[in-house]
Amino acid sequence: MADKNYYDILGVKKDASDDEIKKRYRKLVRQYHPDVSDDPNADEKIAEINNAYETLRDSDKRAQYDAMQANPFTGAGTSGFSRGFGGGNAGDAQGGFAWEDLKDQFGDGAAFGSGSFRFDDILSAFGRGARGNSKANTSQGFDQFGAGGFGSFQDAKGQDQHAELVVDLDSVYKGDEYSIKLSVPTRQANGMVSQEEKTLKIQIPKGIIEGKQIRLPNQGAASSGKGDNGDLFLKVKIRHADNIRLEGADVYQTINVTPWEAALGDKITVETPAGKHDVTIPKGIKSGSNLRLKGKGIPAKQPGDLYLTINLINPEIATEAQRQAYQALKTAFDQSTVVR
Repeated sequence: MADKNYYDILGVKKDASDDEIKKRYRKLVRQYHPDVSDDPNADEKIAEINNAYETLRDSDKRAQYDAMQANPFTGAGTSGFSRGFGGGNAGDAQGGFAWEDLKDQFGDGAAFGSGSFRFDDILSAFGRGARGNSKANTSQGFDQFGAGGFGSFQDAKGQDQHAELVVDLDSVYKGDEYSIKLSVPTRQANGMVSQEEKTLKIQIPKGIIEGKQIRLPNQGAASSGKGDNGDLFLKVKIRHADNIRLEGADVYQTINVTPWEAALGDKITVETPAGKHDVTIPKGIKSGSNLRLKGKGIPAKQPGDLYLTINLINPEIATEAQRQAYQALKTAFDQSTVVR
């Protein structure tokens, strides 16, 4: 494939549309990716495919490439353009991998190989001691592994990457340390990119709210030249119980209250994300009402509030005495008007 031009490498005509180029690229990646292909030259072919796609998918680069192809002094094929952009030979080019395209092609559940690098689960977490596991997955897609461009980009920093890190609500209240294992592309001394297993310890800041990002410097994609790796940005997603919902730093927790507690008022003890709290149930409170515990939400820079949402429940009848109590309750309220 080395003596072919970029259009020949992708198998498209010179007037191919952007959609045609993208569809053809996806098909070739699926065919030649080293983790799924039996072709002994898969590494070289996928590099050439990536290099071709990186150029033809960009209208400016494509125009420059077409102009160079038309110039007899630059020669045919791909090497002249690769040198013009500081990329070395096509076999060394690893920069055009558009992982967001691959995710579209293979679906959220697809993975290459048996390692922890997945389109939907790039960060495979292995827990924080006995306190449970963390999980991070991609939600926004990955930037390209490398950066194309002119020779001055040889020292350019690698592309930043973005992923999602799931943490427990308890960790957000107290601060915590997570260990994650990930497989990332790393450019070797010979210019080739290989997968490298890394274990990182991440400090979860106390009070961080959902949607905020944690930046890990130099843990992103490898540079296309001799520059530093890009950064890895982890978008925080907070895991919590089903009876809890979050609105920024405010926490809403549904609690169960019996009819007599709601009717007569009472003091109960509630287990909350902020610890155990004694709560006074006001007399005559209605189901769906909220009790506010000021400053007991997520301890952000501006702490949120904790809202206890009342849910009236009827305990099951387990004894004859309890059945009679319900009967007495019915008799006592027989003349009452109930709005249905």
